[in-house]
Amino acid sequence: MLLFNPLTLQPTLTLSPKTHYSPSLSYLKKHTSFFTVPNFPNKGNNPTRRKLFMVQAKGDDSADGPDRLISAICYFYPFFDGIQYGKYVITQFSPIQVLIQPLFPAIKVFKSFPLNGFLVFLTLYFVVVRNRNFSRYVRFNTMQAIVLDVLLIFPDLLERSFNPRDGLGLDLVMSLDSTVFLFLLVCLIYGSSSCLFGQLPRLPIVAEAADRQVL
Repeated sequence: MLLFNPLTLQPTLTLSPKTHYSPSLSYLKKHTSFFTVPNFPNKGNNPTRRKLFMVQAKGDDSADGPDRLISAICYFYPFFDGIQYGKYVITQFSPIQVLIQPLFPAIKVFKSFPLNGFLVFLTLYFVVVRNRNFSRYVRFNTMQAIVLDVLLIFPDLLERSFNPRDGLGLDLVMSLDSTVFLFLLVCLIYGSSSCLFGQLPRLPIVAEAADRQVL
């Protein structure tokens, strides 16, 4: 504090005793926010971030309702195209005949024109598999059905080159046809049911080939 002496007109400097302020305990209790660490948002518990992670984790192999239905229908194509291999099994086992009885009208339409199989092949490959507007789930399942149908060329060629009328040769052909038909039936049931439940079926023999075609 500066004090002026009226006689000397010179300022005299006097020091007042230093005051120490010691906050009381009650004051600290009332102002606890002064010592509180700020509560920063936890990125790990951010619901928006967690939701985004869940969406990204679904990936390209996820499927909604329409994708499941389209994928399930595609597996009927190789089964319809190879129905002739079941001529022995269907006549001998009535439960299998009852199982596929509802499909006979669709099979009849599919077989009514010789080029229907080829036209369906071109449609599925160029309209679905090569179309990026469809999800990878749909394109992969469609490609599996196509590869499965292409494999039917081998038993067909074997039958055309080796067509016995009786004896052991006929038994071998009947066994081959029955095996091919049962394999197609199992692939139809497994592939279609898996797609309807939103799962990704991977058929033996054809899954790796389908993976290479669907990028």
